[in-house]
Amino acid sequence: MKQRSESQKEVRHVRVDAERAGQRVDNFLLGLLKGVPKSHVYRLLRRGEVRVNRRRVKPPYRLQFDDLVRVPPVAAAKREPHQRQAGRGLRETLEASILHEDQGLMVINKPAHLAVHGGSGLSFGVIEVLRACRPDAPHLELVHRLDRETSGCLLLAKKRSALRVLHEFFRANRVQKTYLALGTGRCAGGVRTVNLPLKKNILQSGERLVKVDPKGKPSRTRFRCVEHFSGASLLEARPLTGRTHQIRVHAAHLGHPLAGDEKYGDAAFNRWMRGQGLSRLFLHAASLVLPRLEGEGKLTVSAPLPAELEAVLENLRKDVER
Repeated sequence: MKQRSESQKEVRHVRVDAERAGQRVDNFLLGLLKGVPKSHVYRLLRRGEVRVNRRRVKPPYRLQFDDLVRVPPVAAAKREPHQRQAGRGLRETLEASILHEDQGLMVINKPAHLAVHGGSGLSFGVIEVLRACRPDAPHLELVHRLDRETSGCLLLAKKRSALRVLHEFFRANRVQKTYLALGTGRCAGGVRTVNLPLKKNILQSGERLVKVDPKGKPSRTRFRCVEHFSGASLLEARPLTGRTHQIRVHAAHLGHPLAGDEKYGDAAFNRWMRGQGLSRLFLHAASLVLPRLEGEGKLTVSAPLPAELEAVLENLRKDVER
């Protein structure tokens, strides 16, 4: 069994300040109880050991200014040496990946194969490593998420006040996200919008599977063909809603399942793409456009296509020239 060290010996009562007001109670606890497994935090909430103003609350509860949170005694898991090394090894990579940073937010070029947060057997993700890099930014939070295999622009808030404003931007559709994706087949010219509801299902294994379903949530993605190849097309995708796996499922429904997509893709196409040098999902968050938090105008941040994806496109272009 893993050794544990006590991180808290007594019940604490924490008063919610203006900076933390509006935060979900589960995220508040995860930030407060560093090193405590995520599953244990949710267990505390289920058992009612965490109280807000002496009442039981569920994970989605949003804290209000001056709320009093009862935090029970907990023990943090002692990190294994290889976990500490992994965090240190990623520090320079993520620091070098910062595309934009100001007082309120940060945009990084997230590498593929890296989850945005720990959990589900993962010791750490982007947010845990960046918090270790920036101890002076205790309220650093993810504003949105990218799938583990997706690279590109990832937005983080450095202050609770910034997080609230950025979430409002997303709810009001004031954030424009543009992705580059490689799909099978030859796509039609012009812009095509897929407007199909999506429903998320959780399998017994814990795997998430999304499908088009009339009972699902409204979902819209705008696609534009950027470049044709022999048997494949480079697509620009702009999600107008933010559902799980939205671009991947909508692209497959359009007849252009994405290269390297083991869940919604085409097996024969994926085998061919591996022969072209592709070893991951070809989906990249290429740019973000959003209102500036301070002052007028818009902030535009772009992330260049990773070298391994550029190399795949070059191989496809050579095939076209032959």
